[in-house]
Amino acid sequence: MAMMPPAAASSLASTPRGIAAPPTRTASLCIRLGVVTATLFAGLAAASQPVERHAAVVVAMAKREQELEGIQAMTTEQLEEEVVDLKGELFLLRLKRSARQEFKNSEFGRMRKRIARMLTVKRERETEQGINKRLSRELDRKWKQGIVVRPPPSLRENKEE
Repeated sequence: MAMMPPAAASSLASTPRGIAAPPTRTASLCIRLGVVTATLFAGLAAASQPVERHAAVVVAMAKREQELEGIQAMTTEQLEEEVVDLKGELFLLRLKRSARQEFKNSEFGRMRKRIARMLTVKRERETEQGINKRLSRELDRKWKQGIVVRPPPSLRENKEE
């Protein structure tokens, strides 16, 4: 084995087969013109994220909390009616998608999440009343059987015009 200078030998000694080790990571944060840039390696900008995005996330969270407060203010009967209406709207979106009509793809997730929030609030109220899971499912089955099918609000508005 050839003799290497001590400085070179120390950097290669810890790597197998004498492969050079990657450069050491240096973390730095540069703020300029409203853009945050995190540098992981010297000279490389790994990720940049606008500061405005953080503000948009905060606004979205505030809207979500405001929506949740509105849902919690509803009665159980209103919640059930709203769930039926939203499921009808979701069905119409699926029809639009299958017919290849224009629709907003983000509405699927938005409606499903809104339905889930409403059903969560409904279940929270049931647990407060001491209704266990088995009885809750039985009540849900009876409720679903009693649903009267009606057009969703968007179709009702179109018929009125």
